[in-house]
Amino acid sequence: LINQTFPTKQISVILAMEEKEDINVRNSKFETLNSKFGGNFNHFLTTVHKLKKGEISGKASNERFAAVWFKKRFIDEAKLNIDYFTVTSCDADHKYHPNHFACLTFKFLDNPKRFRMFWQPAVMFYNNIWELPAITRVPNTFGSIWNLSQLPRKDRLINAQNYSLSYKLLDEVDYWDADKIPEDWGIFFKAYYKVKGGLEVEPIYLPLHADAAQSTSFWKTIKVQYEQFKRWAWGASDDSWIIKNYLIDSEIPFWDKTTRLMHVISSHFLWPVNWFMITIGLTIPTLLNPAFGRTTLGYMVPKLSSLILTIALSFLIVLLFIDYVYRPKRTQKVSIWRIIISPFEFVLMPIAGFIFTALPGIDAHTRLMLGKYIEYKVTEKV
Repeated sequence: LINQTFPTKQISVILAMEEKEDINVRNSKFETLNSKFGGNFNHFLTTVHKLKKGEISGKASNERFAAVWFKKRFIDEAKLNIDYFTVTSCDADHKYHPNHFACLTFKFLDNPKRFRMFWQPAVMFYNNIWELPAITRVPNTFGSIWNLSQLPRKDRLINAQNYSLSYKLLDEVDYWDADKIPEDWGIFFKAYYKVKGGLEVEPIYLPLHADAAQSTSFWKTIKVQYEQFKRWAWGASDDSWIIKNYLIDSEIPFWDKTTRLMHVISSHFLWPVNWFMITIGLTIPTLLNPAFGRTTLGYMVPKLSSLILTIALSFLIVLLFIDYVYRPKRTQKVSIWRIIISPFEFVLMPIAGFIFTALPGIDAHTRLMLGKYIEYKVTEKV
């Protein structure tokens, strides 16, 4: 943040903490950061959120408390104009491009629909990419490129992980819901239905580097990465509420809300089954009916599928090039040999896809179906 080309004296930083954290640890963190960086900003503040009845421990309840507190304590008491404030939801491990807030400010001031907009950068899990085992480096690489690829898709782009919006819009829709775990898609659709559509997510074409899940050992890293994907798959818990609002709303244009709903359904409902459809889907008809394999269709489908997958595989070269451009340069700890073999890590895609896509998706959706709700766990990032 202190390296922003935008004047940092116009940025207020809130270190939002939880009461359940040890008070000495909390105070030590804040005092260390404040003494080192506090003088660079307009405000460098901390909030301590105490979990109340009806709230769920997580980012949503914590952010809500901090945002409501700042509005009352600094905007309302000083009688400042809320129209000129933006809010950015940021994790502690996120590293901004130096021009991020300059770009955000320009887009905010230049857009006449500024109070009906979210802004989303390309979140890329590259801070510790060279320290990860290959099995988790593969999904984090693909996840980073996927986040980048979604930015031009305004019809389906939804804010996630790190995003900004006007304080006025956030206050208008009554902030994040403190009783939910999913907070990014949750605040988007809460605002979307509250203001009756017309809401968009505008891309910020700048990379934002984040830490991937990492623990102190190989197996612990596998576990924390799995838990992170399971929490993301838990976003399906919002789908019934989104569908309900879709059905009862009569003001949002039909195709606008339908396009949004279809994206939500395809993203969440297909999450646990995509891996199976791609890897073993074509063998199922033959297993169920061996005679099918002797028909013309049964003979041609595997060949056609093989051709399609081969063509799709050729685009892996494009992905490798994008990864090469954006991935941080190797440190001295990383050997040349590791650089040479890194493109071949993508042969782990089927295994990584099963462990970090299919399994956590099935896990989360089954728990949701049985009413065995998960608790928010902060992803370990050493």
